[in-house]
Amino acid sequence: MKLKFTIVIGCLTLAVILAQRTPAPSNSPGPEFTNDDQLVLPANYREWVFLSSGLGMTYGPVADANRERGPMFDNVFVNPASYQSFLQSGKWPDRTMFVLEVRSSISKGSINNGGHYQGDVVAIESEVKDTAKFPGSGWAFYAFGQAKTGKLFPKTAACYTCHAEKGAADNTFAQFYPTLLKVAKEKGTLNPAYVAASAADGH
Repeated sequence: MKLKFTIVIGCLTLAVILAQRTPAPSNSPGPEFTNDDQLVLPANYREWVFLSSGLGMTYGPVADANRERGPMFDNVFVNPASYQSFLQSGKWPDRTMFVLEVRSSISKGSINNGGHYQGDVVAIESEVKDTAKFPGSGWAFYAFGQAKTGKLFPKTAACYTCHAEKGAADNTFAQFYPTLLKVAKEKGTLNPAYVAASAADGH
């Protein structure tokens, strides 16, 4: 009996030690800002939930400044807590933060001679939802370039109206995130304008 008790205590101790050594799931309470209202780029954003990657879909100033590079990859990440909330409701909660990572594409290298794979980071942008900071829609866009802090896009930037009018769900292009588009359909949270446009296109 004493031996069994010792083994149990030993197993519990080992479990506690392993739990302490196991990294906690990467998470973020949401966007954080500097004293001069720049958005801080989370150091671990690549450990967030990866939503999708597109090739040749880059638009706006980044695309204009890098046309000689050819098609680029757009990788989209979102903080895990907001992702879990979207799965439950089909809407993004307050303090959601997306990171758009733009990388160059390479077509020839090593054993690859036909496809495209990702190269260096060209620029980083972000979309955040903070209703206290941004009354109205609650959404705002930031450009990092390759810096650690991002500057706010002016309200006259095309991204504001484009996302609001053409985003499939809650100001975001969920139509390019297959798993999330399904959630928005199931929860009935699709943007009516997107639904109408899709019907007109026969989709």
